[in-house]
Amino acid sequence: MTHPDTPALDVPAAPGTVLQVSPLLPALEKALAERHRTVRLHELTDPAAYLREEAGDVVAAVTSARFGVANSLMDALPRLGAIVHFGVGYETTDVAHARARGIDVSNTPDVLDDCVADLAVGGLIDVMRELSAADRYVRAGKWTAAPYPLTSGVSGKRVGILGLGRIGRAVARRLEGFGTDIAYCSRTPVADVPYRHVPTARELAAGCDAVVVTVAGGAGTRGLVSAEVLDALGPRGFLVNVARGSVVDEPALVAAVREGRIAGAALDVFADEPNVPRGLLESDRVLLLPHVASGTHETRQAMADLVLDNVRRFLAEGVLVTPVP
Repeated sequence: MTHPDTPALDVPAAPGTVLQVSPLLPALEKALAERHRTVRLHELTDPAAYLREEAGDVVAAVTSARFGVANSLMDALPRLGAIVHFGVGYETTDVAHARARGIDVSNTPDVLDDCVADLAVGGLIDVMRELSAADRYVRAGKWTAAPYPLTSGVSGKRVGILGLGRIGRAVARRLEGFGTDIAYCSRTPVADVPYRHVPTARELAAGCDAVVVTVAGGAGTRGLVSAEVLDALGPRGFLVNVARGSVVDEPALVAAVREGRIAGAALDVFADEPNVPRGLLESDRVLLLPHVASGTHETRQAMADLVLDNVRRFLAEGVLVTPVP
């Protein structure tokens, strides 16, 4: 049976339906539709009716890191065997629930590490040297009245990395070129790195001039950068977050920025995207980016290719290329 909202496909029938749960890159959506029998659940007029009538045909689901797959949707798909995420994050999907139902989960690691690390270091330089703020100063015609105030240098500073995974290590390698003193915080020390391990986020912040957040999101790291951590960072300290908005206690950050209890912040992620607190919008000491750390043509294409590889291999062999740990 063909659902009325499902477009006709001139491709051979795949061994089951691939359910696209959320919007994806147009090129990725096109490739999925060309290569597999694909249904875009989020575009259906009556998704519930489709699930009632054809849920048994779905064998794989493709989603974004932002949306994930809800437990209720997993439970409605009796043959679902794989959930493929476009993005390195997968905290929006309950992996334990998926595994209990025999569903494998994948993401797109590695291919975006360099891109995110580039932006993290760029954000650190921007907020410490106030590049964006100085640009606004010139455009507002203020330079003719007075020179721009002095800013903080980056080279030789103490930089802490909260979460020394793939992206954290990529950030650290870049910062080595600035002669920075690098420390990191993780649950356990990481083998084969020359950086100093610090056991808590508070201790990391207290001993650094800047902290770069690259830790994974999810319940285990929610609010990890707390008011206490921000106070430890202090009025001369800078925060960079390219991880998840949930990792930072956002109301505490707004208060710290407003009250001058930290020097500044570079933020690519927020607690309720795309909504940004007014207290951050109003501050000239905060760099605000619209979740674009992996947003280059090259990286997004590599992510899309990895999604397609995961779907293809699962349908052909029943395994994933990049299963989550």
